[in-house]
Amino acid sequence: MKKIPLIMDCDPGLDDAVAILLALASLDEINLLGITTVVGNCPIEQTEQNARRICELAGRPDMKVYRGCPRSFFDFGFRSSFTDYVGSDIHGETGLGGCKLPPPTLPLQSQNAVNYFIETLLNSPTKITIAASGCLTNLACAFIMEPRIKEKIEKLVIMGGSIGIGNITPAAEFNFYTDPQAAYVVFTSGVPIVMIGLDTTRKTQTSEKWLAEIEALGSPVSQAVIDMLSYYHRPDAFLEVGVSGGVLHDPNIIAYLIKPELYKVREAYVEIDISSTVLAGRSTVDWHGKLGRKPTATVVNEVDVKGFFALLTERLQRYTAYKKA
Repeated sequence: MKKIPLIMDCDPGLDDAVAILLALASLDEINLLGITTVVGNCPIEQTEQNARRICELAGRPDMKVYRGCPRSFFDFGFRSSFTDYVGSDIHGETGLGGCKLPPPTLPLQSQNAVNYFIETLLNSPTKITIAASGCLTNLACAFIMEPRIKEKIEKLVIMGGSIGIGNITPAAEFNFYTDPQAAYVVFTSGVPIVMIGLDTTRKTQTSEKWLAEIEALGSPVSQAVIDMLSYYHRPDAFLEVGVSGGVLHDPNIIAYLIKPELYKVREAYVEIDISSTVLAGRSTVDWHGKLGRKPTATVVNEVDVKGFFALLTERLQRYTAYKKA
C-alpha cells in the first residue's frame, strides 16, 4: 500500500489523542506531514499543547504542530440557550481526562495552521489527504483565503455530522455545531469529502474487556490511553441512551484511511444548517436521493466494530515493541 500523505486537523480531546496515536503507529500506511489544531473540546492553547504532548508520548518529537483558529467564524450567543455543555464535561479540565502528561518540550511551529495548509498544499507535488476531527474553521478559512488549494486535496475525511440524531443538540453533532458556517463552506467547496458521523462512531464504544486488554500491553502509551479512556468511560460521561462506554469518534477517520473495508458508505447530498435556530449545525443527509441533487460527500453509515477494535489494539501494541527495540 502506498503511504498516504496526511495532515491531521484536530482539537485534542481524548478521542483525538487516540486518533493521533493510531496515525503515528501506522507507519506503513500513513506519512503524517503535520498536525494542526483548532478550538473545540478545549481552548486553542490546550489543543495545541495536548497535540504536542501526544506526539512526545508516541516518541515523535520531530512532528510539527501548528496552532489554528482560536474561535469559530461567528460568536453564537444564542447557542447557550440550547445547551450548557462544555468540553471539560467529557474530556476533563486539561482535555486529556486523568492522563497527567508533562508540559511539552516539542516546539510549537510559529506558522499559523491556516497558512500552513495553504503553503503545504500549493507547494506539494502530489495531492494530500486531510483528516479532520474538530470543527472545520481552519480548513474553511484556508479555502476562502486561497481557493486553489482545493485542487491539491486528495480527499477530506471528516468526523462530524449525523444522518440522524445529534449529540450536542437534538439536531446537531458537536463539531459542526461548534462552527456551522465553516462546515457549510467545506461542504460546498467541491472537495472530495468522506463524512463519518455519529451514526457510525456511536458504535465504537469502549468496554471494560477492551480497556483491560490495552492496560495489559504494559507500555507508557497504553497506560496513558487507559488514564485517558478510563475517564472517558466513566458512567457520568454517558450522556446518551444506548451509550455504555467512551465513544471513540475520532479514531474512525484514521481507521477508515488504513482499512476502508471496515466501513459501508453511500454517496449523498449533504446540507449544513447555518440558521440561528435550534437546527444550527444540523447535517441534512439526502440518504435516499429525494432531492435529486448531486452528491457532495461519501457518507459512512456502518462500521465493523470488532475489526475497528482489533486494528486499534494491534496498532497500540506496536508502541510496546518500539519501547523494547
